[in-house]
Amino acid sequence: MIAAPSVLSLDYSRMNEEVRQLNESGAQYLHFDVMDGHFVPNLTFGPDILKGFCRISDLTKDVHLMVDDPVYYSNVFIEAGADIITFHTEAMQNNAGMIKDLAMSIHAQGRKAGLTLRPGTDLLSLKPFMNDFDLFLIMSVEPGFGGQKFIPESADRIRQLKQWIADSQSKALIEVDGGINAETAQICADAGADILVAGSFVFRNDIRKAVQQLCAVHAS
Repeated sequence: MIAAPSVLSLDYSRMNEEVRQLNESGAQYLHFDVMDGHFVPNLTFGPDILKGFCRISDLTKDVHLMVDDPVYYSNVFIEAGADIITFHTEAMQNNAGMIKDLAMSIHAQGRKAGLTLRPGTDLLSLKPFMNDFDLFLIMSVEPGFGGQKFIPESADRIRQLKQWIADSQSKALIEVDGGINAETAQICADAGADILVAGSFVFRNDIRKAVQQLCAVHAS
């Protein structure tokens, strides 16, 4: 399992120490929730924050754009050092041409592209794009704030997505974000997840032990 600690929950008064622990924990990704205060009712990181993390960590920078203009901000965060850019179908008005064009632009800049959607958006919105993206993100909470509880129906969405990926012979990975802890991590693994994003579970516990626990999860 790929563990992707969400730096939204990091204690910024202890940033250097906590990032050092992440670097030594076995985590493979650092997950950045970028919110513009419009697409979701919260405001988080700008590109300079990402640049700062790039100077102190070699972990893969996994950027989730919760913004009204993902075309513009994908370029901004790629320039800042993002390795993966994930954006929302809803921000692209579910327009297939626009979605594919942005995926191609991200790939042309040597980065990986991800696609996601809100928990209430029909999962069928992802189906046309199985071979256009490197990963698909299942939001298991409403995007916007950390600390929410896992939506149980997310497991069914992971299973369905896993089937579509297999049917299309895609190599895309499934990432899950929201309410991840030891129990829900196992639920996600059993449903077919490849990457687990966790904020509160990692940073409110022993960072190394929490990450190692996520990395050790596998389908039962």
